[in-house]
Amino acid sequence: MNNLNSILLEGNLCRDPELRHTPSGTPLCTLVVSSVRTYKLEGERTEEVSFVEAVTAGKLATVCAEHLTKGRGVRLVGRIKQERWEDADGNARSKVVIVCEHVEFQPRRAAAAHRPTGEREREAVAS
Repeated sequence: MNNLNSILLEGNLCRDPELRHTPSGTPLCTLVVSSVRTYKLEGERTEEVSFVEAVTAGKLATVCAEHLTKGRGVRLVGRIKQERWEDADGNARSKVVIVCEHVEFQPRRAAAAHRPTGEREREAVAS
């Protein structure tokens, strides 16, 4: 039996997407997303920022690389994967990434205010 491994994350891109290809030619796109959690601590507003790396593959990777830019809001749906490797000094290293199955583009705030109401819907990109 598999354990449940599912994640939904909303945030903004910290930098432009990075497109690369595997040796077999499959497109991979890396996204770095910041997600802000705001809460009150002892009566003061506090923010907690998390920076998360996400990866898309195939056609979804190509579409993300073509249409997303730094600062754009996204909603990611996928699974968590822990990557493990050994650095040049022989030390064990690891990081957690989101492997995206779905990426939803959030509307651009400045542009959305000038479009007709029917066009303000979110752009969705499915894999």
